[in-house]
Amino acid sequence: MSDGLPAGVERHTFDGTDRLATRGDPVYGEPTDGDWRAWNPTRSKLGAMLELEMDTGLEGGDEETVLYLGAASGTTVSHVADFAGPTYAVEFAARPARDLLETAASRPRLFPLLADARKPATYAHVVESNVDAIVQDVATRGQARVALENRRFLADDGRLLLAVKARSEDVTRDPEDVFADVRAELEAEYEILETRRLEQYHADHLGVVARPQSR
Repeated sequence: MSDGLPAGVERHTFDGTDRLATRGDPVYGEPTDGDWRAWNPTRSKLGAMLELEMDTGLEGGDEETVLYLGAASGTTVSHVADFAGPTYAVEFAARPARDLLETAASRPRLFPLLADARKPATYAHVVESNVDAIVQDVATRGQARVALENRRFLADDGRLLLAVKARSEDVTRDPEDVFADVRAELEAEYEILETRRLEQYHADHLGVVARPQSR
């Protein structure tokens, strides 16, 4: 890694601004410079975590395997597939999943799965075990439960990179109270290594880096 960034993620200047970038076909209208395309942290929770210099543990390279939960139309997971190895992208909604298929057309390491992240048994026959990282960005209640249910896929030395959206859990509660509850629930199976509010880029979101507790 360079400057705490995974291999394949670099800083490049776009329109006079220093920004994160990966090599790949553009997906969401982002600026490009040759083969490089800007990674917009205001449209990507993982991008925001990297911009805030959280220690994600991502290394990059063809051998790194990733399970991405809540892939939507592919904004963030396309960047992940640019720098990582096999990247399994789970999305429940049919409309963004169609866009995700288009995004995957030029990315042979990106595997879209139309499935519900709350029901990992439905894609367990496809996703390999012992993935190096789970990246989770699902706008639903029970975000900690989703992370716990998908723990089965994560290597013992892997990392959970979770973006908690407080308003998806309970729009009436103080976000800090929601975050505290999510952290407490996660600790049943994860050791939390780092948390950081993503407020600079995403309102009422908490970035979490965790690893599985030893069994």
